[in-house]
Amino acid sequence: MLESRLLETAVPRPVLELCKRLRKNGYGAWVVGGCLRDLLLGRKPEDWDIATTALPVQTMRLFSRAVPTGIEHGTITVLWRGKSYEVTTLRGEGGYSDNRHPDNVFFVSEIEQDLARRDFTINAIAFDPLDKRLTDPFGGMSDLNHRILRTVGEPIKRFSEDGIRVLRAARFCATHELQIQSETLDAISDSLDSFRRVSHERVRDEWLKAMSAAIPSIAFELMRVTGILAITCPPLLDEVGCAQNRCHAFDVWQHTMRCLDTAIPDPILRVAALLHDIGKPKTRLVSEKTADYTFYGHEIVGAEMADEWLRDYRFSNRDRKRIVDLIRYHLVCYGEDWTDSAIRRFIRRVGEENCEDLLALARADVLAKGRPVEDELLMLQRLRGRIREVVHAGTALRINQLAINGHDVMKHLNVQPGPMIGKVLARLLERVIEDPNLNQRERLFELIDRLFDQGEF
Repeated sequence: MLESRLLETAVPRPVLELCKRLRKNGYGAWVVGGCLRDLLLGRKPEDWDIATTALPVQTMRLFSRAVPTGIEHGTITVLWRGKSYEVTTLRGEGGYSDNRHPDNVFFVSEIEQDLARRDFTINAIAFDPLDKRLTDPFGGMSDLNHRILRTVGEPIKRFSEDGIRVLRAARFCATHELQIQSETLDAISDSLDSFRRVSHERVRDEWLKAMSAAIPSIAFELMRVTGILAITCPPLLDEVGCAQNRCHAFDVWQHTMRCLDTAIPDPILRVAALLHDIGKPKTRLVSEKTADYTFYGHEIVGAEMADEWLRDYRFSNRDRKRIVDLIRYHLVCYGEDWTDSAIRRFIRRVGEENCEDLLALARADVLAKGRPVEDELLMLQRLRGRIREVVHAGTALRINQLAINGHDVMKHLNVQPGPMIGKVLARLLERVIEDPNLNQRERLFELIDRLFDQGEF
């Protein structure tokens, strides 16, 4: 962790210039919030926030390129040196009757008053880069040093102000590798009524942020034990204690947490890892032959369940499709007996754009079994190599890669546009996937005639 005396050299020049302009005009200025926290943790901040005694209208007058992005809450976005910086007037807040927004905001003159309204002590630290003075009225520096997450003031009161804070607590524990203070932890379960009023979009955003953690399962385990997960995604709780077959050393939940942590830190891929076995509890049966558990079709059931949840939590269509496809095809059962055409059919079925993600998810799934899996990993590696060979060869795997298009088909058959054109092209692609040598204009026209003669259309 950086010592506070070194913060001076870590604050970038544009931020110092902004603070100097505010000071020159008689206003105080401090670096605050998440950027300061990250800086103290030795991380590079993505954004820089400045707190000031200047009122919003005064900040607007000081900077020619300033946008009143949140002026009702005292926030002005200043465009400076090619970047944007949020400059916010020191403020206090009234009650939170809607468990999200303060009923009223009032401006204050002391930095300590502003810090008192913040959620956690690690976010309630301010640094004056000109006087080189750190303000830490709630012990945030000590909590950072000891890796403790603690609210500013009474936890239940802080959580009731904005219900999303209980989820932020879980996320911070994962992303900043913190242990939550016992009183703060106990207050989460007692504050869930406020959390129930949080929009699904805000929950989605916190989940995606948690996926950037080195060990995101820390957040989801905390969500499970505090009751947050029972509100956001109850089907995941059905995985707890759901025993698996002899191929696994863990129940479905434990396996899922390990798969989540092992997956590459792509937020959308990790959401797929979290949900990839969500259909297992619904499909679990005992085999009469082996007396072992089976989960036939769990990938199909899971994809349907995930699709419904992703719609409910307002994921974009693109991200939702990607996650659902990964869940639907996550069972990769490659064998050395696969022919080249089988490889091409596999790529066609799962989508060329999904292959790398799918193999990454499959690898995490295998590693999370908790038993020796060297052979399975080797097979996935070989499948990746064969997929790359096929793609590199330029074999047609999509209709738009055929040597003819819909206009060619219509001209050849002397017909008008209609559903049949798509059916013809799809049938041609099936045959080309089996035999890439067919992907030549004349041969495809001959194949069309032959298929019609055989009555396939």
